[in-house]
Amino acid sequence: MTRHNVPTAEQCVLRNLVERWARETPNSVYATFDDGSQLSYSELLRLARRTGHALQSLGVKQGDAVLVWLPNGSECLRAWFGINMIGAVYVPINTAYRGGILQHVVGNAGATLAIVHGSLLQRLADIDKGNLRKAVVIDGEPAPIEGLDVLPATAIDSPIEDAPVLEHPIAPWDTQCIIYTSGTTGPSKGVLSSYAHLYATGRGISADCDGIPYLSSADTFMVNLPLFHVGGTGPSYAMLINGGSIAMVDRFDTGSFWSTVSKTKTTMVILLGVMASFLIKRDDNGDEADATLRHVTVIPLSEEGIAFGRRYGVTTHTLFNMSEVSCPLVAEPNPTVAASCGRPRAGVEARLVDPNDSEVPQGAIGELIIRTDAPWAMNHGYNKAPEATALAWRNGWFHTGDAFRIDKDGNYFFVDRFKDAIRRRGENISSFEVELEVAAHPSVREAAAVSVPSEHGEDDVLVAVSLAEGKTLDPAELIQFLRPRMAHFMVPRYVRILADLPKTPTNKVEKYLLRRDGVTSETFDRDAVGLVIRSEPVRSGH
Repeated sequence: MTRHNVPTAEQCVLRNLVERWARETPNSVYATFDDGSQLSYSELLRLARRTGHALQSLGVKQGDAVLVWLPNGSECLRAWFGINMIGAVYVPINTAYRGGILQHVVGNAGATLAIVHGSLLQRLADIDKGNLRKAVVIDGEPAPIEGLDVLPATAIDSPIEDAPVLEHPIAPWDTQCIIYTSGTTGPSKGVLSSYAHLYATGRGISADCDGIPYLSSADTFMVNLPLFHVGGTGPSYAMLINGGSIAMVDRFDTGSFWSTVSKTKTTMVILLGVMASFLIKRDDNGDEADATLRHVTVIPLSEEGIAFGRRYGVTTHTLFNMSEVSCPLVAEPNPTVAASCGRPRAGVEARLVDPNDSEVPQGAIGELIIRTDAPWAMNHGYNKAPEATALAWRNGWFHTGDAFRIDKDGNYFFVDRFKDAIRRRGENISSFEVELEVAAHPSVREAAAVSVPSEHGEDDVLVAVSLAEGKTLDPAELIQFLRPRMAHFMVPRYVRILADLPKTPTNKVEKYLLRRDGVTSETFDRDAVGLVIRSEPVRSGH
């Protein structure tokens, strides 16, 4: 019988991992940045230790939260590693935050110290800063802010390179970071993640569904998602576990993607949302010919994602994850079933349940709930939110809030967030599945499907789209494109074309704004132009 236990501190604690690789492979590169600069493991250790000593001199103690409000880059990485080097808690903030959401996060974290980019500093002047007393300014002037002791960047750079003294050894179950999820209907929640949790996430990102790793110390993982997002922290930790390398870029960019892959010798990347679609719809310019890319994880797995792997000769992967969990669903390499998330990975138990946690029949839609056989492999709650924690963890399972179904082969399919479901003519419609098909149109960059009231009762389907660069779209032509691709009741009645879809600071579409606006004067209505979609009768052959 296989035993699944908490990983040791040597396996999962950041301080132990950096010390190990600095000792065993001191000259190996951990990080390459946009400007071409690099950090070896020995340099990373010295930088993290110096930062840790400086933070201690500023009064930061083991277990204290420290806010980090920086874009991707060497300074953000240094702050994260320096904080964890002394057993303090890394709390990254989305660089788009301002006003009420910023005030909520600063207050909920309870930190007394923040490390802030100079261009963001003034946003702190307009909010209640809670316990915050000091702000260290990176890449900018330390302008005065009422109620804050504003310090220059040198305040987090100590000349001392010895190992900082700890009050007690850092344990795998200690809180490593607090990642804030974007709330579309309520305040963001701070996900409490232990070292063992981020280790499990890193392992899940870099291994197949049987838990067999496909990345090693020879690989370079492009980090094109922000470090305030699990899409940034997970890959960074995956390579730290493996003793490998990351290529940290400021953001995903379609035009420079392949040249960046070649320049940084990237072998692995995650493509979220429409990234794969952007790349597959562009004309190749030759940069991809010499690319080192071997693996790509596409989330969600679209037809374009499958085509990407075939076109460029790379191994495709897909999985389901969220900040609270650790890649519980993982597909086999080169999956061919579009929209599938795979199956529960080794060490994960999953169920689909009704509102009373009773399992739904095979093929029916239910909420995905999860538990792991290794303790601490998922979040241990929401920061200062006991009611939300209890609700999410009721009956000993973590409740994702996501609707799923399972096919006869055991593949899991994400259907929707429960609050985004649409019901039309007695049929339940997945907004996710509508969006997947709409986004397959070559002129569509992004799509969001929402319900709007119907004069016949229940809902009608409205899809809002933004267009790919240089493209135009005839809504009637889009409807014709969709007819053979989806059930008749799923085909949107309304099409609204926008320059950009409204987004939360963590880049999730704010569907409630689309619902609120409803059918605007510029929205296309296929019923109004006589474009009728009916079911095709199915007749027996007898």
